Amino acid sequence: MSTQVKMRVFAGEICDQIVCQMPDRVKKAVRDPRPRFKTEAEREEHKRQISRRNHALLINANFGPSSYFSTLTFSKEWEVYEFDDARRLRDNYIRRLRRRYPDAKIAIYMGRGKSTARIHLHMLSDGIPPEAVTELWNYGSVRECRKFRDHNIDRVTGKDHGHDYTNLANYCFDHWTAEQGKGKRFYHTNNFRQPEREKPTLCLLHYDAEHPPRAPKGYIYTGDSYVTSYGYMRFRYIVDPHRRC
Repeated sequence: MSTQVKMRVFAGEICDQIVCQMPDRVKKAVRDPRPRFKTEAEREEHKRQISRRNHALLINANFGPSSYFSTLTFSKEWEVYEFDDARRLRDNYIRRLRRRYPDAKIAIYMGRGKSTARIHLHMLSDGIPPEAVTELWNYGSVRECRKFRDHNIDRVTGKDHGHDYTNLANYCFDHWTAEQGKGKRFYHTNNFRQPEREKPTLCLLHYDAEHPPRAPKGYIYTGDSYVTSYGYMRFRYIVDPHRRC
């Protein structure tokens, strides 16, 4: 026998409500049930998707409308062809930023251009003015340095998802490639706060894809859900953008 349990995770202005089936004799924590994988590739993809979702929560918990997204490119003089060389220049840049802005939050990702195959960096930053981003990048040009959007409109539904930066987080996360080697997919400063995870509780009502949990006060349901055949469900809520304005 099993029972539905629910847990809420708050990250910035988003809330994920997680519902899953737990055996009656084990109700200590909410965990994504372990599927049976046909191949090792399926297992690795499952692990990647968990990391991707956790990364998006971390970004939403630490960045907002005052933050900036930047694309950093290398000039011909400084162009690098190996990620180890790019990592060294990246670390030098981070040291310059942190000396001047010790309380800033920074996340940096390395990747290759789809058409050029040239290595470049993406950076999320909070607490660093845009002019400093350009001034301290000595290895080329800053192709863009723009503020996070105040309103994120879903291209399919047209709904305003407010301060939900999951799409941007996923775009950065997906820049990692296997040639970058083992280890962390990206760098971030150690002053990040973690998403707030509430303790799981027993569900008094039955939930499914058509019947999500009620939105927390001040939040609205975006219609974004993730449902598996193993009884695991995640529903996305955001602070109501219209009420916030």
